[in-house]
Amino acid sequence: MVLPLVYSPQYGITLPEGHRFPMSKFKMLRDYLVDQGIAPDEFHCPQPATEDLLALVHDREYVRNFCQGTHPMRRIGLPWSPALVTRTCTAVGGTLLTARLALTHGLACNTAGGTHHAFSDFGAGVCIFNDLAIAARCLHQEGLVARVLIVDLDVHQGDGTAFIFQNEPWVFTFSMHCADNFPLHKQNSDLDVPLPVGLGDAEYLKLVNYHLPRLLQSFRPDLVLYDAGVDPHYADRLGKLALTDQGLYERDRAVLSTCVARGVPVAAVIGGGYGESMLELVVRHALLHRAASEIYGRLA
Repeated sequence: MVLPLVYSPQYGITLPEGHRFPMSKFKMLRDYLVDQGIAPDEFHCPQPATEDLLALVHDREYVRNFCQGTHPMRRIGLPWSPALVTRTCTAVGGTLLTARLALTHGLACNTAGGTHHAFSDFGAGVCIFNDLAIAARCLHQEGLVARVLIVDLDVHQGDGTAFIFQNEPWVFTFSMHCADNFPLHKQNSDLDVPLPVGLGDAEYLKLVNYHLPRLLQSFRPDLVLYDAGVDPHYADRLGKLALTDQGLYERDRAVLSTCVARGVPVAAVIGGGYGESMLELVVRHALLHRAASEIYGRLA
């Protein structure tokens, strides 16, 4: 059996030269996974999210204004284009497809996703629509899950996700992030674990291994949505933490194996990551898929 992986050629679009967002990493990640034998050339391809799906979480006026190119993009930080609309909606569809595959197979991974800074009526930090929130609410409304645990280990707090679900007890939001980092004004997750600048592998992994089993035991989710951002890495341009490649790999393996061992389906997205070397960044993102492939092999 092959680990379910989700990818679309629409994940990557052309941005102006010199733009800080590493848009080319998505296709490079897909190619790297195939070249390294981490994945065969068999990916599940998502459909773009519809307006009705986006409106499960987002204000319809915001959705329409973005799709029509009339929403201001300064706070989001990406130049608007029709290709960006297609790319954004497809990435949301990819996370929803990943979650559906996880419910069927126990574990699945996207090769994009993790737009956790998007609020219901605005986007920020290169996040336009909140794919994690949309996937959770869609599956909940369909009656496929009663409780969802969102494990956000991106270096930045999942502020949009926390705000969206602040009054919804069927979702538990857990964010471990660098305290002295974007966003300046944090929201209240159900559990926030702010981390000091420069925290390394050992202490980070202790915290993951302390909190996650307790949350699975107390909240008893039907699904875990895991944001596996690689920006806690010491070489990340926007991170401020000090994890190594091995630390990221151990983190991903710990999260996935802990969920799988308890029979909780887990859907993983790649989250954030910024580096001077695109290849090194792709290698870091692929650590999630390496860990997932190893664990899924045991399931099969």
